[in-house]
Amino acid sequence: MESIWYIAYGSNLALERFTCYISGGRPRGGARVYPGCRNQDPPQKSAAITMPGGLVFAGASKVWGGGSAFYNPSAPTQVAGRAYLLTPDQLADVAAQEMWRDPGGPFALELAALLPDVATIHTLGPGRYETVVRLGEHDDLPMYTVTHAAVADLTPVAPTASYLHWIVTGLAESHGWQTSQIVEYLHAAAGVPSVWTVDSLTDLFSG
Repeated sequence: MESIWYIAYGSNLALERFTCYISGGRPRGGARVYPGCRNQDPPQKSAAITMPGGLVFAGASKVWGGGSAFYNPSAPTQVAGRAYLLTPDQLADVAAQEMWRDPGGPFALELAALLPDVATIHTLGPGRYETVVRLGEHDDLPMYTVTHAAVADLTPVAPTASYLHWIVTGLAESHGWQTSQIVEYLHAAAGVPSVWTVDSLTDLFSG
């Protein structure tokens, strides 16, 4: 495979934030400087994607504080994603950085090599983003995302404002959603209502 689609559903929905995974750097509001991919060419293109499943916030993000976004493929709802056209090695390096591993290291090499053989779901390990999910095809090219193997069992944790900022930015960029639609979508995600009300989300996104 020369090109594949990586599907973002969290802060990587925003191109500016995702670019830190590709070319390196620290996203605004984040606490980490990313090394970037071995191949730092920008995505060849992007597209708005809607996929079956659910959005869950859980764990403790070292970059943003609060819960991180995870994709639950078995949930009976839908998730708004953004497809980035990358090389398999770029996707592998992005996933490696999600796990605080080195681009081009053993994890990235293993992931890139197994992509053609992933039919639906393949788990490389117990880590937060060590499970690869194949989501069909777009423009005749395969789509993949990464998530937690035990996502259905995670305890929901609310995300921080700085993390939500990038998700909101990405949803507006890729899907063209207005504030009310973004608020409705995010407030329905597991973890969000424990801290954020519809009004507080609206105030945050309108500020």
